[in-house]
This record gives sequence, C-alpha cells and structure tokens, in this order.
Amino acid sequence: MTDPETSSQVRSTGSLSRRMIGIAALWISLLLLGGGLALDRVLSDAITRNFDDGMNYVLTAMIASAEIGPDGEVLFNREPADQRFLEPNSGIYYQISAKGHEDWRSRSLWDRALRVNPDHHDDAPHIYDSKQFPGEDLRIMERSIILPGSNTRWMFMIAQAREGLDAQIKTLRSTLFESFALLALGLIVLATLQTIYGLRPLRKVRHEIVRMRAGEKNRVTEPMPAEVLPMVEELNALLAHNERQAEEARTHAGNLAHALKTPLTVIMNAATAQAADLGDTVIREATTMRRQVDHHLARARAVGRRGAAQSRAEVWPSLDAVERAVQRLYPDVRIDMDGDKNAAVRVERQDLDEMLGNLLENAAKYGGGSVFATVGRIGGMIEILVEDDGVGIPETERTRIFDRGVRLDSGKPGTGLGLAIVRDVAEIYDGSVTMEESEDLGGLLVRLRLPSA
Repeated sequence: MTDPETSSQVRSTGSLSRRMIGIAALWISLLLLGGGLALDRVLSDAITRNFDDGMNYVLTAMIASAEIGPDGEVLFNREPADQRFLEPNSGIYYQISAKGHEDWRSRSLWDRALRVNPDHHDDAPHIYDSKQFPGEDLRIMERSIILPGSNTRWMFMIAQAREGLDAQIKTLRSTLFESFALLALGLIVLATLQTIYGLRPLRKVRHEIVRMRAGEKNRVTEPMPAEVLPMVEELNALLAHNERQAEEARTHAGNLAHALKTPLTVIMNAATAQAADLGDTVIREATTMRRQVDHHLARARAVGRRGAAQSRAEVWPSLDAVERAVQRLYPDVRIDMDGDKNAAVRVERQDLDEMLGNLLENAAKYGGGSVFATVGRIGGMIEILVEDDGVGIPETERTRIFDRGVRLDSGKPGTGLGLAIVRDVAEIYDGSVTMEESEDLGGLLVRLRLPSA
C-alpha cells in the first residue's frame, strides 16, 4: 500500500497511459477524417465525371445524327440506340428546341418538357442539376448547335435522373465510412497495446521499489530498456548515496559516543570517589567533550548539506569576510590576498567559511605576523593556498597534526580541532588539504583543494 503521508506530498496529473492513448486516438481520428473527406471528394468527382461523360457521349451522337428536314425541322438520320428514350418516364430524356420551332422531345418525356432559356446559348457542353420535375432530380447537359443547311441555333438537351448517380455515391461513402472506422478502431487498439507494453518497464520499476520498501532487495536489478536505464541508474545511485549518508551518520554517532564515554567515566569515577579535585576534573573532561561535540557537529552539518545539488559558494567573498574577522582578532598581523576573484566551489558557504576561518586563524595565531592567501585553478579544482612566516611544522608532524585534539603549541589557547575539521569537511566535499613548507615566507603552507563549481 502507498503511504498516505508520502502520497499526499505528490499531486497526480492524471494517467500517462490515458493521455498517450487519447492523443493517439485524437490524432488518428483527425488524420483519417481528413483523408476520408479528401478520398470521398476525389472518388465522388470521378463517379460524377464518368456519369457526365456518358451523357456527353449520347449528346454528341445525337448532334452527329441530326440534320435539317424538308420542312426545316430537325430529323435524325438514325435513332438513338438507347431504348430508354422510348419508354415513358424512364429517367433519361432528350429535347431539341429553337425559337419559332416546335420542341422535339423523346417519347420518354411523355407529356412533360424540359425548361429552356431561349436567350441562353452554350457552344460547349453545359451541365447542371435541376429539380424541375417533382420527385425526380435531374442532371442536364445542353449545347447550342447551328446545323448545316440552317441558320437556326438549335439547343440540344440531354437529361438523366440522378437516382443512379446518388446511389453510387451513397454506396461509396458508406464503404469509406465503414472502412475508415474499422481502420481507426484498429489503429487505436494498436496504440493502446503499444502504450501498455511501452510503459511496462515503468511498472516494473514501481514493483522493484515496492520490493525494496519491503526489504526484499536494496537495488533495482531487473533488465530495463535503454530509455529507462538512465533513470534506474540514477535511482540506484541515489539509494547508494543515501546508504552512505546513513552509514556515515551511524559512524559519527558511534564515534561521538566512544569519544564521550571516556570523559564521562572519569567524571563518574571522580564523583563516586569524592575526589578533592572533582571540580577541576569536571571542567577538564567537559572541555574535552565539548571539543568532540563541536567536531562531530561540524562533520554532521557538512554531510547533511553535501547532498544539495545547488551547493555553490564564491571563494573571494568568503575569503574577504574571513580575513576581516581574523584581522579584528589579530590586528598586528598583516593578511594579503591574491588570485582568481571569480573562483567558485561546490561547497556550502558556511562550510567554506569554517574551513577558511580555521586556516587563516591558525596562520595568524602561529605565524610571525604575515599571512598570504592565494586562489587559483588546477584542472577541475579550486586551490587555496594559505602561507605564514612562522616556524612551520616539521614534516614528520604534518600528518599527525590533522588528528583530533593534537596541538604542537600548547602555550596558546585552542582546542586542537581546527585542522581536523578542515580535513574532514574538505574530504566530505571530495576535496583535500595538505601541508608544505612556504618557499616565499619560510613558514607553513596549507594547500586546500575543493571541486570547482
């Protein structure tokens, strides 16, 4: 089951599957609708054009067989071959008209006549639809001709009922609709199956996470497609990062408990024995415990902030602020700074201030009065050098000085944790700190390297 406390923090934006299927269905419908309309128009025009070609063939044959008789009327030297012209109301008709002459109509017209505009002339075939006969839509083709041996302009007309043409177009559209509807259904089913199968790896990732929450495994190990694999790798990296942080937290807690155990034991023994120097013992051991707590708190803060992807700090403003603070504590010490003023590191500003503060304060405290800080770049790292003109540290002691509580000069106040904190915090951020001899000032040179932002 989903944890209500966790699920309430994430708002659902709807089903990804339904969204993909809906978009596919809409796009398929639009494409098939547009294609169907275009195909319907092309095929309907082709059927109509074929119908009109048949009428034009009959009209041309009529004109070719027409001639002027002895009385000035039009005669056919051969009758039209289509027998439907002889059947009343057969659906195909012809009529020949001219001013001052009686209309010559096919027998199929029976007692009806086609309307003629005497002032209208068409030298080329003219075709149009007409509803002049009740209950029978007509498609009419007409052409004006002057026959040899006559000065009269004769109007030859062919009319045919649209019933057969409309039936063919209706059958065509019905077939197109059924075919495209079946095609759309098939494509939508295909898109649905593709979506369900394509999103299956995401469901596998979810099941793997459920198994991890149940404690059955600690990583996503199922094979994944190339598109999902980077996300799974990042998830496994995040899990590993969290495990490292948890392990570091346990280690810090154990170290702190171990560090506090001895001073507490000393205090308990002194109190039980009612020792005369109980007060001094409590103060001494409490100071030791405070140093350990400060050290582990600094590490804990750095570990907690390390996971922030936006960790970034400008080196020069931090160095400038620390320099002013140290200058107030040691007004007789001269602190000079030089180098790249635009350098930035992948470290939280508070942690950077703490590291630089410890280094500059140590240089001012144990140096001879001059401190020089330099900022530079080496590869993908920012290097900060802090030099002083003191007596330096022997090479044999440079490693031990980083241990907690170690102080080479016990005559000056301090806890001996400064350099240990600098080393631990720098390592948390994948940096390093080393000690060398300063060639320019003759004292100690501390080289701090941190990842460049």
